[in-house]
Amino acid sequence: MRIFDSHAHYDDSRFDENRDEIIKEVTSNGVEKVCNIGASLASSKMSVNLSEQYDNFYASVGVHPSDAVRDMQNPDWLRQIEQMYTQNKKVVAIGEIGLDYYWTPEEKEEQKKCFRAQMALAQKLGAPVIIHDREAHGDVLEIMKEFPDVVGVVHSFSGSLEMAKEVMKLGYYISVNGVATFKNARKIVEIVENLRDLHPDATSRILVETDCPYLTPVPHRGETNRSDYIKFTAEKCGELLGITAEEFCDITYRNACNFYGIE
Repeated sequence: MRIFDSHAHYDDSRFDENRDEIIKEVTSNGVEKVCNIGASLASSKMSVNLSEQYDNFYASVGVHPSDAVRDMQNPDWLRQIEQMYTQNKKVVAIGEIGLDYYWTPEEKEEQKKCFRAQMALAQKLGAPVIIHDREAHGDVLEIMKEFPDVVGVVHSFSGSLEMAKEVMKLGYYISVNGVATFKNARKIVEIVENLRDLHPDATSRILVETDCPYLTPVPHRGETNRSDYIKFTAEKCGELLGITAEEFCDITYRNACNFYGIE
């Protein structure tokens, strides 16, 4: 089973005490590639550092909606993201960008400004984007449509079956994680079950991620998530699609390499 964890946060403080040990363990357990995702200027810099430190790590750089107000106070914020993307060969995407109306609904307009600025940067650079969408489906889709030349992935996809169809029509990918193993998971289970009916190329538009240290799959729910736990998500998705976990991992490995432009 070869695994590409397309969305991880090993820069998170939960890994401070044993980061190197865990990365070595997950690598020995079949995790061949990891994309560590920037969520602020500071974490983007850490993601770049991780990609330089570990051969199997890549990075994305961007400002998450929850950090938009703080990071946009830096007048140089967007130029810093551009420099990190253009000056580091292992930086493969702009993100995590988007909208989050769950945690900071009072900052909607600032979030939209930050999102649009980074989408425009991605369009300028020809870079793929990693989109965060929490309780903001309509506005996220609207802004995605404003930049038809940009392609990306809606990570930890939480929209409806209809939204998944629309996202794929725009050329985007969707990403599934440990939520698919939760007992109360309905939307993402329905999407994976009906994946082949969503779009002619739907099986080439799905990625798998951990979002570690968050969203740990059953049977480890409640623990700190890590990349080798993808096997439990793969088992669930394989079951829904009528294929093996190994086949699901192989499909999503190829898809992630294509998405990030990695040989």
